[in-house]
Amino acid sequence: MIGLDCAAPELVFDRWRDDLPNLRRLMESGVYGEIESTIPAITVPAWMSMMTSKDPGQLGFYGFRNRKNYSYDDMAFATSLMVKEKTVWDILSERERRCIVVGVPPSYPPKPLNGCLIGCFLTPSIESDYTYPRSLRDEIAEHVGTYILDVPNFRTDDKENLLKQIYDLMEVRFETVRYLMGNKPWDFFMFVEMGVDRIHHGFWEFMDESHPKYVPGSPYKNAIYDYYRAVDAQIGSLLERLDDDTAVIVVSDHGAKKMDGGICFNDWLIREGYLKLKHPVQGEPVQLTSDMIDWEHTLAWGSGGYYGRLFLNVKGREPQGVVDPEDYEKVRDELIEKLEALTDEGGRDIGTRVFKPQQIYREVRNISPDLIVYFGDLDWRSVGTVGNPKIWTYENDTGPDGANHSQYGIFILYDPGSNDRGRLEGLHVMDVAPTVLELMGIEPPEDMSGRDVREGASAYTPEEEEEIDRRLEALGYL
Repeated sequence: MIGLDCAAPELVFDRWRDDLPNLRRLMESGVYGEIESTIPAITVPAWMSMMTSKDPGQLGFYGFRNRKNYSYDDMAFATSLMVKEKTVWDILSERERRCIVVGVPPSYPPKPLNGCLIGCFLTPSIESDYTYPRSLRDEIAEHVGTYILDVPNFRTDDKENLLKQIYDLMEVRFETVRYLMGNKPWDFFMFVEMGVDRIHHGFWEFMDESHPKYVPGSPYKNAIYDYYRAVDAQIGSLLERLDDDTAVIVVSDHGAKKMDGGICFNDWLIREGYLKLKHPVQGEPVQLTSDMIDWEHTLAWGSGGYYGRLFLNVKGREPQGVVDPEDYEKVRDELIEKLEALTDEGGRDIGTRVFKPQQIYREVRNISPDLIVYFGDLDWRSVGTVGNPKIWTYENDTGPDGANHSQYGIFILYDPGSNDRGRLEGLHVMDVAPTVLELMGIEPPEDMSGRDVREGASAYTPEEEEEIDRRLEALGYL
């Protein structure tokens, strides 16, 4: 199972299909299609939702950082310890199947399994105990070299150095995978390569002519294309090591799209009368902190990121809550209406979508945001700073970044035991875990939310199906 964080279906399936021979071969020999991500469409929780077949509400975490309690500033960083549901490799380990897992977020600190595991990019450093068993850390250092967890800073103007780091990350990751494939026993092997995500955020505006910051003739115009080609070649080096009985899945947790700008969430809340500061911000915009807020006159505050999280200051819930619990839904509905009516600077509707966690998740564990906001349906990011001169900004508050996430990623399945071919519709990331278990001959647990994707697979390509339909209609069967 090859995880390509943020890999975009329009690039893999369409635009560059003919230039990615290994991915194309897997598509033509199997089934593939766009796969819907979680809400929010972000690395954490999407990968773990994929591998447990549980939605973020069931998992109980909604992003990289989550509220520990109803205080104003006590947040917990997502780690493997927050994952209480069984993953695919947990279930396989219980049935004595040997598993290798590399870099699946969040997987630090490493938990025991029947096999070996290397922690994800959220690992503090390679000096920590980031492998299971612990001895694997030294083994990797001896046989592969210095392991690389991630690109330290992908939001940078130093594009040349960024490009080098992304390639270094890819080469070390795939070399590690090849070493483990050849030297450890396994029935199930999964890894996630983060470089695709990093190159999208760093170089999207050089590739996408519709991007507001696109500059013709950039030396980095083909950076993403070249990288996809390099990743495809690396995938080829893995495929040639497999026997004829090995199924292969290639999947991403979400896709990518251009970022038009940012909505200054907290400045908007101030303007609309939901948030009040003790003192106006003087000078440059600053990150909003709890000690800046006049809580007795604040109904809501927001956080920044690729999507927005809104929290209400509820009486009896937050320390200085002011929203009466009886008015909770009324205030939420009012905010949804106003947020979805947001326009760009020219007055054009940007298509913002707002979600109530209780309506999109099967259950809501721990502390979720009161609202999840997709500004411009993810064409705009959420900016958490305050003191901005306008509600709209075109400079990212966390450093240069030209791409946001999109709701749909890629899914490719090559199953040598099946004749199914063609493009699938209606896939969701929670379908992956039950599909893997079925491929391994294990019935998925009843509480998994997804389904085996092959239940809807077609043995024909779309063109073949059209031809068969024409024949059947001519014969009077349709």
